Amino acid sequence: MSFTNVYYKRTAGTAKACYVCFKPTTTVLATINAVDFLYTCDGHLSDPGFATALANSGLAGPSKATVSEDEIKRVKEEWEERQRKKKEREEKEKEKAKEKDKDKDGKDADEKKSKEKDGKKPPPPMPISLPTSSTPSPPAHQKYALHRDIFRMRVDTHRKRRQTSQAKEIAPRLPSAPRGQMLNDP
Repeated sequence: MSFTNVYYKRTAGTAKACYVCFKPTTTVLATINAVDFLYTCDGHLSDPGFATALANSGLAGPSKATVSEDEIKRVKEEWEERQRKKKEREEKEKEKAKEKDKDKDGKDADEKKSKEKDGKKPPPPMPISLPTSSTPSPPAHQKYALHRDIFRMRVDTHRKRRQTSQAKEIAPRLPSAPRGQMLNDP
């Protein structure tokens, strides 16, 4: 089995046929890594013969790892360093382009010098505001568990797909059937 029986209710942009009644719906039940997903009507989600809602107590903050202040500062410094290097690189490219233009046109030398002086002034650093809440809010998706028979059908479907793809991969490596005529011994 490649996935667990925990599905999250999500909303899709396009309506597709419901898994049970084939009516168009935008409600999707998907596993956490989207290995398996199925479109279902909201009415089927309340049916205990199809799916049951799981308690959301596991989504609370203690299970989430909080980001420490040191990590925030470190990431902020790395970002500022990258931005500074990027600006330096851009300035060097501008200077090279200006030198090429200077070689071509000797008349505009005074204007270029004034532009270089303006370009060398470092822009004032913009303060980066940190988010006010230290812990991000957990996802608001509702958790569901499919009925054991429905889940078994989903697992069987995935197993069959995997087996057919493996058979297609192996088929070219197998020997072909003989095509010649059989010799009759008198």
